[in-house]
Amino acid sequence: MSTTTSPGLNLSGRLGAGAARDEAASVPRKVRWGRPRLYTKYSKDQAIWNTPAKLWWTVGLIVLAVLAPFFLSRDLTVLLSLACVYAIGGIGLNLLTGYAGQVSLGHAFFVGVGAYTAAVFGGDATGRVWGLGWDMALWLPLAAIVPAIIGFLVAPLAARVRGLYLATLTLALLMLGDHLFREWRAVTGGSGVGRAPANLTLFGVDLSTSYRIGGYVLTQQVTVYFICLVLLIVLAVAARNIARSRIGRSFAAVRDRDIAAEVMGIGLQRTKTLAFVLSSAYAGICGALLAVVVGRISADRWNLLLSIDFLAIVLIGGMATISGSLIGACFVVLLPRVIDEFSHLIPFLSASGVTGGGLTVDEFKAIVFGLLIVLFIIVEPRGLFGLWMRIRNYFKAWPFSR
Repeated sequence: MSTTTSPGLNLSGRLGAGAARDEAASVPRKVRWGRPRLYTKYSKDQAIWNTPAKLWWTVGLIVLAVLAPFFLSRDLTVLLSLACVYAIGGIGLNLLTGYAGQVSLGHAFFVGVGAYTAAVFGGDATGRVWGLGWDMALWLPLAAIVPAIIGFLVAPLAARVRGLYLATLTLALLMLGDHLFREWRAVTGGSGVGRAPANLTLFGVDLSTSYRIGGYVLTQQVTVYFICLVLLIVLAVAARNIARSRIGRSFAAVRDRDIAAEVMGIGLQRTKTLAFVLSSAYAGICGALLAVVVGRISADRWNLLLSIDFLAIVLIGGMATISGSLIGACFVVLLPRVIDEFSHLIPFLSASGVTGGGLTVDEFKAIVFGLLIVLFIIVEPRGLFGLWMRIRNYFKAWPFSR
């Protein structure tokens, strides 16, 4: 005796499902008013700005960032440029560590590779270092491609280990790179000497000079800031799209339970390799821009302390969130300036670098970063972004917050 499904029942089931979808898609505006999270389509639920508040906050912050250099001093504009550059590097490390769960202490190595790639292809040749003097439209993509290729070559080794072993492997890569940067003088200029960064020429236009727009003089610092800001916006949106795509879901699956992800058909080798390649490309762009902002490339700069700075951006700002990388970068870059401004109020802190029994600003900054990393890991694993989410949810659910 065989059992068959009634065509009428199947048809009615399909009609019922279709009617339910149509009904959900045609929720009256009066019902949806004041309920921004009442999604009627999956596309709206997965959108980057899935609420009006997120869209208006983003537009407002971009407008504020564009207007900021016209009201700030030159040194504060440079600090904002550094914050944008560090945010790009933090987003790259967050893709690898926050989303894919691959701990890396060698991020500074890829940042240095990007800086020297840009300097070789875009800098001037002297009797001591190489330089091709190419346009920014060429050396900036190469600053991402070359570290990405190195990340692709390192990824098969890194994909075989995880946890503490992966951190040790990336730390060994950082030490190897530190030795290479010090000894390859034709590229780096040598330890303690360094070399000039890439030339700031875009499509034949020299951006290192000042330009007058209306009644305002656009200096080199402001021009560099706008370049860093535009690249940050583009790369942040790209990373957010990656995070909410199938690739990002693969990263999260490998991070949470790699064996279960492999059972479900996710290739561990392919996923981890892609995470390393993307992270290395972001780090390369960060290094190229960092060299332009700082103005001089030293082989002593790309060390473990720089990797810790990027790790602090991810942990303090918030893991597995692009907004957290932006918050963490601003915190890491602006904190030393705040400490320096109030150093005279701290009795054991020496504002100058002269050793007089007290701590210097850099030493105190390292101690603060270490304490904050431990504090956020224990108290708030999602960092400052998680703290903001707690505050927002509290007021959103008030008076039923508890």
